[in-house]
Amino acid sequence: MAVSKGTVFTLKSYRTQAEVLVKNYILSDPFIPYTSVVVGALTCKLVYDLTQLISAIYFRGYNGLTKIQRTEWKNRGVSTLHAIFISITSLYFVFWSDLFSEHHSAELITFRNSPLSTFALGVSVGYFISDLGMIFWLYPYLGGVEYIVHHSLSAIAVSYSMLTGEGQLYTFMVLISEVTTPEINMRWYLDIAGLKRSNAYLINGIVIFFAWLVARILLFVYMFYHVYLHHDQVMKMHTFGFLLVYGVPSALATMNLMWFGKILKGLKKTLAKKPQSIL
Repeated sequence: MAVSKGTVFTLKSYRTQAEVLVKNYILSDPFIPYTSVVVGALTCKLVYDLTQLISAIYFRGYNGLTKIQRTEWKNRGVSTLHAIFISITSLYFVFWSDLFSEHHSAELITFRNSPLSTFALGVSVGYFISDLGMIFWLYPYLGGVEYIVHHSLSAIAVSYSMLTGEGQLYTFMVLISEVTTPEINMRWYLDIAGLKRSNAYLINGIVIFFAWLVARILLFVYMFYHVYLHHDQVMKMHTFGFLLVYGVPSALATMNLMWFGKILKGLKKTLAKKPQSIL
């Protein structure tokens, strides 16, 4: 069908206006934090609804779950997607991007940031706020006090880093630990599906053990060593930011060690019950 010149002009005008809106407002430096938090929260809602739709169609046992189990099923779908997004993003900024490279800039490493890094942190803040809301709403079914403490500390630290631009490198280092979340969620899904005695459940437990060891134990040791080497730069941060750099990772590391002990105990119990080959 032929399109009139007037229609083409109108479409181009709308496209131009949309580009200006995105460039000058949504992705302009002053608006990036607020836009990204809204994007993160809305994405959580979208994924929550899509998880319900897809699960109801493709997973036969979904409709037979209790109401609270279906809610947790969807909630874990959201946390899995967030974990994949933020762990990949964090790995990129910490190990591959030039943003935090020692020789890339004369600027102090504790004050380096970019629109993209700030946007990524904002999306994560949107997730933590949404998930905290779910935890409080259905307390204690989606998690007890330890989850509230973990999410609250994470939300405060990530929000501060997003809004001020300070300490983003260390924030991303801590967020790499989210790489363990999909495996933890898969463990729950396998349990709900009645596959707790399957090889898949055992293999998943082994993966959790090594992923937790690397991402939540050894990586935290590396982060503390990095902070030690750059202590003079950390000291130049705002007092609240300085306290967050030392306090939040320390609290999370303590919780990680406690949970690691439970993971090790659970893995030993599973291996004891299943001595035969997993292949």
